[in-house]
Amino acid sequence: MLNHLSLSCLNSSSNMGDLSGSKGTVLVAGGAGYIGSHTTVEVLKEGYNAVVVDNLCNSSMESIERVREISGINITFYNVDLLDKAALREVFEKHQFDFVMHFAGLKAVGESCTKPLAYYKNNIDGSMILMEVMEEFGVHNIVFSSSATVYGVPQYLPLDENHPAGACTNPYGKTKYFIEEILADQNAANPNWNVVLLRYFNPCGAHKSGRIGEDPQGPPNNLMPYVAQVAVGRRPELSVFGNDYNTLDGTGVRDYIHVVDLALGHVAALRKLQENCGCKIYNLGTGTGYSVLEMIKAFEKASGNPIPYKFVGRRNGDVDSVYADPTLVAKELGWKAVRGLEEMCEDLWRWQSMNPTGFRLAEAES
Repeated sequence: MLNHLSLSCLNSSSNMGDLSGSKGTVLVAGGAGYIGSHTTVEVLKEGYNAVVVDNLCNSSMESIERVREISGINITFYNVDLLDKAALREVFEKHQFDFVMHFAGLKAVGESCTKPLAYYKNNIDGSMILMEVMEEFGVHNIVFSSSATVYGVPQYLPLDENHPAGACTNPYGKTKYFIEEILADQNAANPNWNVVLLRYFNPCGAHKSGRIGEDPQGPPNNLMPYVAQVAVGRRPELSVFGNDYNTLDGTGVRDYIHVVDLALGHVAALRKLQENCGCKIYNLGTGTGYSVLEMIKAFEKASGNPIPYKFVGRRNGDVDSVYADPTLVAKELGWKAVRGLEEMCEDLWRWQSMNPTGFRLAEAES
């Protein structure tokens, strides 16, 4: 998963990223992944130009092709691992970037507990190299894809940005917290840097077209893609981890946010960077929590298919309830999640039913 991949540009014009008349050029690190691909679509729609780098270790080239299809723009893509500093420098030499969006990283909580060294090396070292190259080329505006896992076990709900962070329950969350701290320190040392740290809650759903969506490599680590794969017949049943939580139905409660709303939060963050904002932290969530059983029922309604499930033991580190207080992001960025649970499930089902094996069949046929 940590291959150092050589640079290759899949576009005839290496400077296509520097189009005149755009709002600026954004380097999207990890832009072939689930959240990165949806954000790239919205960034392009907003009038920015995008250049994507991704090592494709947990994503697909087909995703990039479909972003091109949806947007009608032949965006520039480089097959680059952030750990490969020389290759990353080549990308910066070819383009004049105004902003960086950083999505690249390993992201499975459970896997991080069994492979902590891989997570620390990939996520932290890769981020450090990206920041070093940004500094070298005078690019000082970054939006970082963080996570509500930095809050650890909630001391109170809903979670606002003043809640203590850093008492993370797994290495994945720790990498996000450490990168946040490094970026904050860099801003303190060099006020030319502007940093927006976006703490996600639980992304869900897919693009309305059904052309891009979440496509886990191997068994899904998150609830909703697993539910969708059960509904489409790829997996026989869902394991529900714990039914003895202090919630209305005994299953864990989480704040699910439509991935397009999440992507639009990043567009709002780009606008904030242009205010020379310093270092800002925002929660991206809806403020509403749904239990595992509520999510299953909602997806059964959207898909028209039953979702067989069984209760199994709790997972280490899971908590009763986690949901956001999104007041600050609404006040300062003018952003609010507007797509509800029904739309999340309908859009996810459209993606999964149109692409029952994800991107892999399309790649095999191409």
